[in-house]
Amino acid sequence: MAEAALIDGKALASRVTQEVTAVLLRLRHQHGVTPGLATLLIGDDPASRVYVRSKMKACAAAGIAAFERTLPRDASQHQVLDVLGELNADDRLDGILVQLPLPAGVDSRVVIEALDPAKDVDGFHPLNVGRLWSGQRTLIPCTPQGCMLLLRSVMPQAAGARAIVLGRSQIVGRPLAALLVQADCTVTLVHSRTHDPAEISRGADIVIAAIGHPLVVTADWIKPGATVIDVGINRVTAADGTSRLVGDVDYEAVRRIASAITPVPGGVGPMTIACLLRNTVLAACRRRALPAPFDGNL
Repeated sequence: MAEAALIDGKALASRVTQEVTAVLLRLRHQHGVTPGLATLLIGDDPASRVYVRSKMKACAAAGIAAFERTLPRDASQHQVLDVLGELNADDRLDGILVQLPLPAGVDSRVVIEALDPAKDVDGFHPLNVGRLWSGQRTLIPCTPQGCMLLLRSVMPQAAGARAIVLGRSQIVGRPLAALLVQADCTVTLVHSRTHDPAEISRGADIVIAAIGHPLVVTADWIKPGATVIDVGINRVTAADGTSRLVGDVDYEAVRRIASAITPVPGGVGPMTIACLLRNTVLAACRRRALPAPFDGNL
């Protein structure tokens, strides 16, 4: 069997970003609108700072007004909610992103529920979660949205396919399951209590791995010809002290079995930021009752 086709997340993210940039130009010239996105970072976690910086850089490059708010690690939940209330009321902002994880002492559920659902570009607010599972128009979480766009790029019609999602997190696994159901797939959600996940995975036409453990999905988990989307990003250190990023999937082995596969890095990661820009534009259009240019594309 030939090696799997590479699903190039960088190339697709570039196309999505170009589409978003074109819409932003039309909004500015035809309606005088420049969408705004704010990030709220609490604490000084280095990885979170890198993520926020990359998101703000992508916004500026596309033409979205970027606003960054930071609070110290010891900020109280009351202080966080006060700042969030200011952001909700700021008419310059169409999107608000609270960078997770939050420090101990700040309840992420309370914070997310305090977000204006219309500005919830992460798609985590319970109202948006409910709309997603009900098949209603909503802001779709960025990483699951990116996964579906990658899947569509190689499998435009997934109806009837057997899909397995490895991982049931609120951020990735569960929203992905909802999107796959909407795509008329037959969906199995595998988690830490599932018996023999490898056996279940071997029957799937689509495998989406979001477990958070490096290289756990090996070739014997994969049905020949399956499409594999790897959400995992794990840093592993070799015996010589060098480190590299790998996914949840053993890429070198699985690409000899699958029909198409995403790499790590360069697969799902770039799509997450592209879909954040996409969601910000959608939120801006909906807040102004303007036509939403990307609806129906998933």
